[in-house]
Amino acid sequence: MTRATFDAKRALELAEQGMSCRGIAKELGCAPSTVSRWADRAGVSFDRAQTAAAVKAHTVDLAAGRVRLAEKMLAASEAMLDRIDEPYMVYNFGGKDNTFEQAELASAPVEVRRNVITTAGITFDKLTRIVEKSDTGAEQAAGVLDQLAAGFTAAAAQYRSETSTDEPG
Repeated sequence: MTRATFDAKRALELAEQGMSCRGIAKELGCAPSTVSRWADRAGVSFDRAQTAAAVKAHTVDLAAGRVRLAEKMLAASEAMLDRIDEPYMVYNFGGKDNTFEQAELASAPVEVRRNVITTAGITFDKLTRIVEKSDTGAEQAAGVLDQLAAGFTAAAAQYRSETSTDEPG
């Protein structure tokens, strides 16, 4: 099997068009590391702003996911705690005669109550950590929005400079 040769001329054309390192690699059918090594040797640099913005946006999405998960955990724990003093159904199914028996207790047995309270305590601990982590998510979201605003401002300035004419109108 012969190894494909790297088309540096085509890579340069694609880089000048603003294509990313991964995009060039996909277009040329090679590994991104190949393109990256070529770019280093050729003195070509890629705009990493989109990658940085995508990473920040993903971080914000993860923070939002943590908050959603925290809300679900809280709701489940609250529901268990709210029912802890309600009547509790116990049952037995099976045995050699494959029977089903049930009985209602005035409240949950001690081991069930202990599990509910332990679960609620763990939930509280996890929620505290999730909320602490999500506080930075708002700051990161604001940073992403600031970056987008700066990008729009730069794009508008470039558009104006490219479309303005020096000729009297």
